Amino acid sequence: MKPDFVFRCLPIWIGLFTALVFPVASHAAPRSELWQRWQVHDGRSDTRVDHRAWDRFLDRYVVVSPDGINRVDYADVTNADKGALQSYIDGLTGTAVSALNRDEQKAYWINLYNALTVRLILDHYPLTSIRKINISPGFFSSGPWDKKLVTVESEKVSLNDIEHRILRPIWKDARVHYAINCASIGCPNLQRRAFTADNMEALLDRAARAYINHPRGARVEGGKLYVSSIYEWFREDFGGTDRGVIEHLRQFAAPNLTHHLKGITGIAGDAYDWSLNESKP
Repeated sequence: MKPDFVFRCLPIWIGLFTALVFPVASHAAPRSELWQRWQVHDGRSDTRVDHRAWDRFLDRYVVVSPDGINRVDYADVTNADKGALQSYIDGLTGTAVSALNRDEQKAYWINLYNALTVRLILDHYPLTSIRKINISPGFFSSGPWDKKLVTVESEKVSLNDIEHRILRPIWKDARVHYAINCASIGCPNLQRRAFTADNMEALLDRAARAYINHPRGARVEGGKLYVSSIYEWFREDFGGTDRGVIEHLRQFAAPNLTHHLKGITGIAGDAYDWSLNESKP
């Protein structure tokens, strides 16, 4: 076998090896594993984090499309507003989050996650999918989720840290999946309002209803239930079984979906659209 042939084929062999040896890892989501460092909080604190700058950005650039999907007008974000977004993120990372009460912390981490994701897209725009931002460390890593993006209280933090080591294990609230946004069509909507301790419960419920009753969340076709891959990736957060997922869907289902879920006991399939949630492709 000629050496030049070996080198030409090496990328193909590596790709096949990766697909065979790591078929699940490329699709499986990280497990919920508590980062003990962020258990610290002050239940007596009445400190309020100012999210008004994020509110202004969301109001200006999140567009409600006729298809029920909130899209972001990345193309038209001005340099001034990019600067304002960065200043907001800097303000968050400079906050003594451990000194906040639990409700303020929950809003803090959700908003930080979403603001960082939007900043990532703007930093690499134009692009067709967030998965094109391959900045995570590690030979087999992809996307931006494991990259340490900011430092909070002297700790370097990634998007995966926020989602899987802080939000999911501390609050154990499946509705968090409807709050954080990965800049994709298949993801639950980026809300047009910042999360706060005061609006948290209402906004989480609203986000859950909007996603579950949209075809990309759940739909019944020919008597079979098809759902977003979120319910497969994070099955443990939704009861751990098909039945648990279905019971969760029923909690937020509108009458039409509730009717179609009658008699459904299993999930026929799942899908997810990683296309960028931009308003002007």
